[in-house]
Amino acid sequence: MKALLALSAALTGFAALSLAMDRHYEDYKGRGQTPPAALRRWMQLGGALGLALSLWAAVAGYGSAQGWVFWFGAMTVAALAVVLTLSYAPTRIVRLLRAGGVLLVLSVLGSLPS
Repeated sequence: MKALLALSAALTGFAALSLAMDRHYEDYKGRGQTPPAALRRWMQLGGALGLALSLWAAVAGYGSAQGWVFWFGAMTVAALAVVLTLSYAPTRIVRLLRAGGVLLVLSVLGSLPS
């Protein structure tokens, strides 16, 4: 379950960080649109927290040596998903962000001790 948590947190983090950028936000909303300053800060904070949570889940799930390797792999897969979405269907990046968020919540709930 930690693997799913690491992957979904990385996916959500990268999607949020991409929407904090002017270029990708403009691709999503339309030409000439920029994210408001408050939204940009929240997206940057959420993206950084998502990547940090991903690192924690990978190290907690696989140990300190293999966890880092798994984290880099999870970040690679998540970044590839975000890049392909932004390249071929930029208006669907919010769907990817929402799906990653739902998957993140479900994996957090699944990894809680019973």
